[in-house]
Amino acid sequence: MLNRVVLVGRLTKDPELRYTQNGAAVATFTLAVNRTFTNQSGEREADFINCVTWRRQAENVANFLKKGSLAGVDGRLQTRNYENQQGQRVFVTEVQAESVQFLEPKAGGTNQNPGTYNQGGQQNNQYQYNNNQQQYNQNQEDPFKNDGQPIDISDDDLPF
Repeated sequence: MLNRVVLVGRLTKDPELRYTQNGAAVATFTLAVNRTFTNQSGEREADFINCVTWRRQAENVANFLKKGSLAGVDGRLQTRNYENQQGQRVFVTEVQAESVQFLEPKAGGTNQNPGTYNQGGQQNNQYQYNNNQQQYNQNQEDPFKNDGQPIDISDDDLPF
C-alpha cells in the first residue's frame, strides 16, 4: 500500500502549538495550495489542506513559520472521526507531516537558517543565509568539481 503526500503552499494563519497530557508537542496548520488550472473566469483556485506535525518538528514549525510562509510538506493522509456536541459523527482528513521544509528565509532578520526538519527534529540544512542572500556553504567542497585535470580511476574502482 502507498500513502504519500507532497505539498507546497502558504500557511493561511499562524500554526497552533499545543501539548498532549504526556508532554508531546503537536502543531496544526493549514496550507493553501494553488491548483494547476484556472476556472472558467480565468482565476486560479486553491485547496486548503489541514496538516499536523508532532514533537520537536511541531515546535520548530510554531517558532519559524507564520501566516503567509511558504512551506513544503511531505507526509501521509490520515482520517479520523469523533462525535461532536450535537451527537453527530464528524470525519476529518488531514496530512500527518513527517517532514516540513521552510522554503523561504524568515523575514526581518539576518543569519536565519531555514531548512528541513524531519520527524525526529534534526535540521537538514544545505544552505546558509547571510544578509538575506543565499550562499552555498563553503565547508562542503565539491570533490567532482572540474579543475581541468584528468581523473585517474582504475577499473577496480568502477562498480560495474
